[in-house]
Amino acid sequence: MKKKDIEALILWYETNKRDLPWRHTKDPYKIWISETMLQQTKVDTVIPYYERFLKEIPDLKALANIDEDRLLKLWEGLGYYSRARNLQKTAQILQSQNQNTLPIDKLALQSLPGIGPYTVGAILSIAYGLREPAIDGNVLRVLSRVYEEKESILKPKVRAKYDSILQKWMKDFSPSSFTQSFIELGALICTKTPQCKECPLNQACKAYKHQTIDEYPVKKETKEKRILHKTVFLFEYKKKIGITKRENKGILANLYEFPNIENSLNEEEINKLFQNKGIYAKKIIKLQPVKHVFSHQIWILHGYQVLLDNPIPNVTFVEKKELKKEYSLPVAFQKVWQSSVLKD
Repeated sequence: MKKKDIEALILWYETNKRDLPWRHTKDPYKIWISETMLQQTKVDTVIPYYERFLKEIPDLKALANIDEDRLLKLWEGLGYYSRARNLQKTAQILQSQNQNTLPIDKLALQSLPGIGPYTVGAILSIAYGLREPAIDGNVLRVLSRVYEEKESILKPKVRAKYDSILQKWMKDFSPSSFTQSFIELGALICTKTPQCKECPLNQACKAYKHQTIDEYPVKKETKEKRILHKTVFLFEYKKKIGITKRENKGILANLYEFPNIENSLNEEEINKLFQNKGIYAKKIIKLQPVKHVFSHQIWILHGYQVLLDNPIPNVTFVEKKELKKEYSLPVAFQKVWQSSVLKD
């Protein structure tokens, strides 16, 4: 790339950038929230969450003090709930240090929970105007094609190489526009199905020149995802729905769920299980199985709607409207709920 290529990219960005709510602020807190939400999540999905989150949690103090159940309810549907917990941990650390915003120091930012190299770069360049690159998957995809990168973009040394290259070019441009122009190009033009003729970097792009676009980016082969089967019970007692809270460890820690067990049970096995546990069911309705894909595993959820004669120990029964408004229910279990008639 040459200086004229970066100039063309930034001009393209200023002309074509999307009107996103976090682009109307330089507040480090708001930019941090947006960047955290955008990890592993599409922009269109994030916007309403971002606006709702900031309305209820407008600053570090509010984030540090909000009840965790309420925090997770606001996050419900975004997935990767550790992001929300790390937001609160960071807020609590900074509040304990009498700080009311994110630090401007790179090392201080890196020491905080959930703030990785990309988020550090985004906060420093976009909010504080410092020359610190922010390299996410979009940026790596762009650079891997521009330079025909033969090695996996997941390797730390590849990221370090491009960090050095971007550092070199940033000194001549607005850090905020520089950072966001590369991200926007990867999001809108240099995608899995790139629009190369519309790209402001096509004259600098080796992959475009050699017609090797489809070969990049190079990634390591990912491990095959583990498939887990679960039997999920939608217990209904006096028009209330039974839920339990997950342990404070592992996937979906501290979130609410419908009672469930490992493996797929048929109705005969379920009846035997209920007899052993003293559960009396008036009616059992089998639901259509649903699938939910996590980053490292796949759940197949076999749901049963169960009308009860008696409540069950260690299960909390709540009104349907409470379930919707007050309790953070992971998307996997929401899918089971949507497959039932109880949702109506």
